[in-house]
Amino acid sequence: MEPIAVEGGKCTVELRGDGVIHLVWKPNVRIEAADAHAAMAAVNEVGKGSEYPMLVDMAKTESVHRDARAVFSIPCAASRIALLGSSPVDRVLANFFLGVHIPPCPTRFFTSRSEAMSWLIREPTPRL
Repeated sequence: MEPIAVEGGKCTVELRGDGVIHLVWKPNVRIEAADAHAAMAAVNEVGKGSEYPMLVDMAKTESVHRDARAVFSIPCAASRIALLGSSPVDRVLANFFLGVHIPPCPTRFFTSRSEAMSWLIREPTPRL
């Protein structure tokens, strides 16, 4: 499947051939609640009622608004989420989210794409 541009133009979403949903935020974006809602709607659209592991490429994201972080706590088509960043700022944004909100599924931050993918494709964790 080809990546689809999400409403608002700040990210793309695709269901890759390896069964991983890939959400890519453009560099230097400020993610607002409307952006988060649009991204999660696109994730659910590509999931078509099923759950998949999801790689979220958030490298160089400038900021994530508090209301957007709340949206990311709502269950979606993701069975587990790997947040992929490249800088200390990315790590701070991810850790702040993980420390303040309860993710809807197992979620971890990585700076290595290969480590993130290894974690994503291991045996799925059942939802409780």
